Amino acid sequence: MTVDFKKYSDGLVPAIVQDFTTHKVLMLGFMNEEALHKTETTTKVTFYSRSKKRLWTKGEESGNFLELKSLAVDCDNDTLLIKAHPLGPVCHTGADTCWSEKNHSEDFLYYLEDIIKLRRQVAPKESYVASLFAKGINKIAQKVGEEAVELVIEAKDNNKELFLNEAADLLFHYLILLNAKDYKLHDVLDILQKRHSKR
Repeated sequence: MTVDFKKYSDGLVPAIVQDFTTHKVLMLGFMNEEALHKTETTTKVTFYSRSKKRLWTKGEESGNFLELKSLAVDCDNDTLLIKAHPLGPVCHTGADTCWSEKNHSEDFLYYLEDIIKLRRQVAPKESYVASLFAKGINKIAQKVGEEAVELVIEAKDNNKELFLNEAADLLFHYLILLNAKDYKLHDVLDILQKRHSKR
């Protein structure tokens, strides 16, 4: 990857940061050659702050780092596209993005994952999801197993409605299990994408 840092007199190029999972644009910063090198070396997105006149790692004070997933340069070699996983709100105002957008995907699965995370925090009597978490990992894993068996049984018949409902039940409980293990859907998708790139 070749970046033309000499194109502008200050030696900086724009760096657009996009959420690796949701594809939402999170922020815009500027990088010089040193900032790019530090980003690649530490895998924490680092910019050159024009106001502070120094390198600035996003999250160095708040802890809301941007974990680097990929880097690309545009066709003119003067603008970077950074895909990252944000570890908290990106904007200094506390918003998810610098445009005050909610950082959840248009993909309903990611939205559902966020809902499960919120339900985990309420009282067990107020939510089916919370009640499962209260019973512990063994019960959650058992429930996934039960739903998988029910899906296999329905797969042997030709009832579309029953089959799809059991498939939805399995997927829902699988997302709960991922959350219980402190993983996210993107962790699984990362593995699938890596496998796909090797073929």
